[in-house]
Amino acid sequence: MIRRPTHSFRPALLAVFVGSLFPVAGSAQSDPVNLTAVFRSSGVDVADLQVYQINGIVLIRGTSADKGKAENAGIVATKLGYPRVANLIGLSGAIKDVDIVRFAEGSLVRQPALEGCKFYIASVNGVVRVGGSVYREIQKDVAVDLLRKIGGVKEVRSTLKVL
Repeated sequence: MIRRPTHSFRPALLAVFVGSLFPVAGSAQSDPVNLTAVFRSSGVDVADLQVYQINGIVLIRGTSADKGKAENAGIVATKLGYPRVANLIGLSGAIKDVDIVRFAEGSLVRQPALEGCKFYIASVNGVVRVGGSVYREIQKDVAVDLLRKIGGVKEVRSTLKVL
């Protein structure tokens, strides 16, 4: 009977090879570097600006109502020589009419005092028009008051009818 030698070192060698492909997570991490002052001095004008470099990636956070200013932060990062940039600046201020309508519909549906009422809502440039039917006069007031409290709403025009 011929005995073949066992190669028990193969799995160990494979484990060492695979382990060398993936560096230990803790050793790959570096401390974040605050670059906020550098970006501010380079002309980035964004509210609540925070810029950090972590593991070669520049993270940019803040808020702006101007899309151009938000995009400029990424351009500045590239010009400063940072190839990997995560521009997480959120746009604020401008609320779209479709968002107003969606939020208005949700607010009216969730209001227990308006259960069973039917509403039709439209918004153009923040002017909300609400139509439909309610059961009591006070429900008209509740609906209009709810709509006035929504961000981005400039005016509410009601054609609600009491059944």
